[in-house]
Amino acid sequence: MIEGTLVNLRPRELADVERNARWWADPDIKWLTGDRYDWSRAAAEASMREIAGKPVALDHVWLAIETKDGVHIGNCRLFAVSAEDRSAKLGISIGEEVYRSHGYGSDAVRTLVRFAFAEMNLNRVELDVFDYNDRAIACYRKCGFVEEGRRRQARYARGVYHDTVVMAVLRDGWRAADD
Repeated sequence: MIEGTLVNLRPRELADVERNARWWADPDIKWLTGDRYDWSRAAAEASMREIAGKPVALDHVWLAIETKDGVHIGNCRLFAVSAEDRSAKLGISIGEEVYRSHGYGSDAVRTLVRFAFAEMNLNRVELDVFDYNDRAIACYRKCGFVEEGRRRQARYARGVYHDTVVMAVLRDGWRAADD
């Protein structure tokens, strides 16, 4: 378990299937993550079996986000990890709506970035976020991420083209933001 201030990050488990299936079918979550189609219960279970069947390792950092009292509220991960470049991409989703905009996501991001730099010895953590996800962009900025560029009109959703914002934090920038 990786401890933050408001949350703990733990390996994902098969017991998480029902919540994940519900979140992955939520239109708001799909809008924010870029998923277009619902996940069936069988697909969610197969995905969870694959994730839960592997130990957390350099190429497989998929974690559940829990409040300090043990409520599973979302998931986060580090993926596209490059040992040579000492970099990874970050993804996060707070599935339980009542826990959004209360600092849990920011704490999860800070906790995962701290793990990436202090434990995995990475130098760079990057992410992609859609330009319409103002809450996430504000969270990432608060956690030390800076906008590096945009992939213009890279996402077509709800009849409109949207930019994908590329953001990253470097080990040195994280230390400054974490102080």
